[in-house]
Amino acid sequence: MNIRFLETFVWLARLRNFRLTAERLHTTQAAVSSRIASLEQDFGVRLFDRSAREVALTADGSKALVHAERMVKLMREMKDDMSDREVFAGVIRIGVIESIVHSWFPDFLGRLHRAFPRLQIEIVSDTTIHLHEQFSKSNLDLVLQAEPVIGPQVSNIALCEFPMRWVGSPKLDIGSETLSLSDLAAFPIISFARNSGPHAVIERLFSGSERAERTLHINCIASVATMIRLATDGFGITAVPPAIIQRELNEESLHLLRVDTEFPALALIACFRSDHENPLTETVARIAQETASDFALNWGQEIARLPAPLG
Repeated sequence: MNIRFLETFVWLARLRNFRLTAERLHTTQAAVSSRIASLEQDFGVRLFDRSAREVALTADGSKALVHAERMVKLMREMKDDMSDREVFAGVIRIGVIESIVHSWFPDFLGRLHRAFPRLQIEIVSDTTIHLHEQFSKSNLDLVLQAEPVIGPQVSNIALCEFPMRWVGSPKLDIGSETLSLSDLAAFPIISFARNSGPHAVIERLFSGSERAERTLHINCIASVATMIRLATDGFGITAVPPAIIQRELNEESLHLLRVDTEFPALALIACFRSDHENPLTETVARIAQETASDFALNWGQEIARLPAPLG
């Protein structure tokens, strides 16, 4: 049952005039009449006796009005409660990939806490593939990941883009010359999880070089922290966003490599359900978008970029 129709019923009962009710609700008399007719059809009774000048409640209308007023009041209290950030004390379950955890996620959590100080936040950090699965099972309300979720009543918001760069430890003594994909294939490749977007890019990049394919050895790792640790220890080279290795670059435990083939940027996306099951999900997603945009503007194009519009 449409709560707006019940609100129309309540106001028409109070004002007893279609024109005044339409003006009060900023709609047309035809819309008011249609809403009342729809309610009467749902209830199977006449709610009003209509005359040329005014309308009057029927006996059934008087009984229905008691319940309608209660429901409209409850809905108004619910909206007020949802809009009062200080008193909102619900739970939101957020899934997030590690590339975000190691960059602007702490700032996002700070903003979220300031906006909703009593909000309980449950966080799951995992790969995009696993977050997608958990979101599809309704185990998560919002996911911050590297791919959109396509489905009914699901919304996707572009957050930002992370440029990807090949990096290696000084222990590998690679030098500063420009490297080809065949040169890179001489080293063990430390990759994001198998079937992830970056892993698919690596396989696609090297598939065109027969020489590279002969020597290519890819190690798929689900943990970004482990990838960074292995790279700094000199186990191999890896393609990661510079946004997540600023400390390693500053300490020179990792160096950016010059490569003649560009690695596509990592697009970051917030995905949430638009079915209003959790009224805060879109608001939280917008806070994530603001945080990511500020991160991009503060750090510059080499670290993060404002997103391209989602198609």
